[in-house]
Amino acid sequence: MSRLFPESVRRLLEELQKLPTIGPKSAQRLMLHLLAAPMEDARALSESIVALREKVIPCPVCGNLSEDGPCAICKDAIRDLTQICVVEEPIDLIAIERAHDFRGVYHVLGGRISPLDGILPEDLSVDKLIERILDPDSGVTEVILATNTDVEGDATAGYLADVLHERFPKLTVTRIATGLPIGGELDYADQVTLIKALQGRRKI
Repeated sequence: MSRLFPESVRRLLEELQKLPTIGPKSAQRLMLHLLAAPMEDARALSESIVALREKVIPCPVCGNLSEDGPCAICKDAIRDLTQICVVEEPIDLIAIERAHDFRGVYHVLGGRISPLDGILPEDLSVDKLIERILDPDSGVTEVILATNTDVEGDATAGYLADVLHERFPKLTVTRIATGLPIGGELDYADQVTLIKALQGRRKI
């Protein structure tokens, strides 16, 4: 099948299929869409991808996506610094923000514990989370563990709960629960489900 296309098309199809959830048919549909799009649209897409790789960095405070220092949420003066919601990836933060119910701040771990994938606790930003709680200006009273509700997410939440209880006995540590199905991912949950999950969090 690949021999039916010129080299430039084959290269694009190969690159598109490196993206998550993009198979051969989806790659072909995207290729045809880009081929029919105005040249300025194709150029804008190309430039935005390059800018993404060149400019976007982890927020030095929470690990969210940023370009120049602290992210927009960390800069927001009306955020409640006493509540930190811990998520695996920035996409999970975005999902919770879509629900418009949580007004605290976030901490992005940069993944989850998964020994089979070679990801151990020391590979996550756990030390940075501890530093934030220790900061006397933060006044943190609650840490909400909003990792995904699958095996790895639960293991990560359990590990964090143990670490936080040992370091900060008076700190309230909660876990999102009600509203999210077992094995569910935050990014696929609707707004009402996420609100219920946050409101129904339990101490662990």
